[in-house]
Amino acid sequence: MPQGATVSVQDYSQPAMKAVFPALDGFGLSFAPAGITAKRVLDVVLAATAIFLFLPLLAVITLAVAADSRGPVLFRQRRTGQYGNLFGIYKFRSMHVLEDGPQIAQAIKGDPRITRVGRFLRAASLDELPQLFNVLSGEMSLVGPRPHAIAHDEYYSARVENYAVRQQVKPGITGWAQVHGARGQTTDVADMQRRIALDAWYVAHESLWLDLVILARTPLEVLRRRNAV
Repeated sequence: MPQGATVSVQDYSQPAMKAVFPALDGFGLSFAPAGITAKRVLDVVLAATAIFLFLPLLAVITLAVAADSRGPVLFRQRRTGQYGNLFGIYKFRSMHVLEDGPQIAQAIKGDPRITRVGRFLRAASLDELPQLFNVLSGEMSLVGPRPHAIAHDEYYSARVENYAVRQQVKPGITGWAQVHGARGQTTDVADMQRRIALDAWYVAHESLWLDLVILARTPLEVLRRRNAV
């Protein structure tokens, strides 16, 4: 996270929210005054607007996840963010397990760990909606390289030469790789190399205009469900 004094703003709705979603403990809207950019303003405005518009959908998903299987509604897993800083990424729980250790198996087609509701959420990428809170807190951006589980970072960073280049910018909910179909399971190192090449291209050409293009293409990619697991 960029250096500078950080001001955290929390409203009175947070205690009630955290009582329902314990995974959100520690969440706060964050701005570093010296580092406010057009991208950050876009992130905050669009993320806050999306949360407001999607409130009914978030409520329905919450009830569906709670009714479908035992466990928390939200799942928080450690990921590597900008400059190698660790953060907890929020997701609607889509599996029977809550894996966040040194070994995490990638989800595959027909994975028995995935719940019935989780299968639909993952196919439609709805399990990622809570990451809008990560965007508000400043840990993520709407657009950027998708953050991987720490176990996968360690594995692939030893096998893909320029793997760490993706950590020069904030991770995103969607990205250049995702709108090119590079999502879901990576069956071999070559798959990850292709994904990292797309991430590296984004890092080298990052701009507000490119972010807007990616945001516009993302709904179409979600509807295609290409490589979704």
